[in-house]
Amino acid sequence: MRSTWWPLAAITLGNFMLLIDVTIVNTALPQVAHGLDASFTSLQWVMDIYALALAALLMVAGSAADLFGRRRLYLLGLAVFALSSLICGLAPDAGVLIAARAVQGAGAAAMFATNTPLLMATYSGRARGVAFGVWGGTSGAAAAVGPVLGGVLTEYVDWRAIFLVNLPLTAIAVWITLRTVGESRGAPGARIDWPGAVSFTVCAGALTYGLMRGGEEGWSDTAAVVALTGAALALIVFTVVERGARQPLLDLRLLRRPSFAVLMAAALLLQAAAFPYLTYAGLWLQSVLGMSPVRAGLAVTPMAGVALIVGAAGGRLLDKVAPGRTLGGGLLLVGAGALVNGTLVDASSDWTSLAPGLALSGLGIGLAMPVLVSAALGAAPPERAGMASGAVNTFRQLGYALGIAVLGTVFSARVRDAVTDSGAVPPRSSGRAADAISGGHADAVIAAAPPDHTAAARALVHESFAVGLDRICVISGITALAAGLLVLTVVRDRPKPPAPRQQPDPSPTEPVAA
Repeated sequence: MRSTWWPLAAITLGNFMLLIDVTIVNTALPQVAHGLDASFTSLQWVMDIYALALAALLMVAGSAADLFGRRRLYLLGLAVFALSSLICGLAPDAGVLIAARAVQGAGAAAMFATNTPLLMATYSGRARGVAFGVWGGTSGAAAAVGPVLGGVLTEYVDWRAIFLVNLPLTAIAVWITLRTVGESRGAPGARIDWPGAVSFTVCAGALTYGLMRGGEEGWSDTAAVVALTGAALALIVFTVVERGARQPLLDLRLLRRPSFAVLMAAALLLQAAAFPYLTYAGLWLQSVLGMSPVRAGLAVTPMAGVALIVGAAGGRLLDKVAPGRTLGGGLLLVGAGALVNGTLVDASSDWTSLAPGLALSGLGIGLAMPVLVSAALGAAPPERAGMASGAVNTFRQLGYALGIAVLGTVFSARVRDAVTDSGAVPPRSSGRAADAISGGHADAVIAAAPPDHTAAARALVHESFAVGLDRICVISGITALAAGLLVLTVVRDRPKPPAPRQQPDPSPTEPVAA
């Protein structure tokens, strides 16, 4: 196995797997809900914990790779990813599945953090450009293929197959890596900022838990208050630790640069606004409209498909446009697309109502995503380029995790209000009915209704789910529009390229989509 491109195959295969596992679960959620009798909150955690672990551990994984070896950490990440995928596929209940997804996210962080450093150490010159082009293309393909592949495996095999399919693929990636990929390390003297890593992880986890718990039990709930207070304290600790660390995870002086700070906010808000609401759209397509997993997967592909085409075709055309303008314009299009979805989706809608808004959002994603990291690199000093790249990807994944938590809280509350206000369900049963509808068990609500009330129960399901989906689409749209205006206002100048002789510290660059 002496071919120049075998290392690229090993690295892009791992990258493809870790990214596809963000979206492949979407179309399987109704089947997961039925198979494990999972609640709406459990479904949120199945989606959220993976992105949360990935975000929390990405920067520390990059430091560990520099210290212990990037090839070694990549192989460890593949092994952890495979083992946790096996546990996901065999999970007897929702709790085990959620725990295994957290471990899977940790493995994904190790893989993601070592992708681009390994490519940079393996290739140079024109070959490096080709390698990064292929790597970026597979990132976009993962977003487009994920929902469809998840639908095919769920419909024709079983929902557990969406995790078990990772086992042969990781085995292939490990075999090729062992035979063809060389070891590389960072600069001598690298160290891991453990206090910063722990405090950041506690902050992200506590914040996400507090948001979900507050939405489920009320904002006066003791556990929610403790979690949110703990998140605030952990953030303070992280700030103090990073200011005094010799080799911090994140140099907080970067955030004093208005352009850099706004770009980090844009990374978080873009990911929070563009993708999380698709989780609830997928539930709507299957549990309310009765579509098959394959058809539901195909119904949401306009976003990823358009994003992939625009990202691939528009790179050279937009090369002379300031990245801030492209990013800001892309965010405005993402917001417009979400608002279109909020306008078109109602109780009588079918899947075609989503297509125009998804295509418009896909256009914005195709414009915004490819320039996000380059804009962040331009807003940071050249010697901090690697840290800037790792930070922007961390904020992106954190945005997805927080988006799932916030939008899920709003969605479930809106469905509950709609069910209660309808008067079609006795007050004592309205909470259970709302939880069943939002959690993918809409058919159970209809089946439990008396024969002469079946039509009314079906109408209630359609109406309550539609108003919940409408609300989160509007919130996503306003969020993206605000982020776009902020970027256009603050990030005005075209950033200077890094010095030609100075290589940035390698760290993850961005996938085209979630």
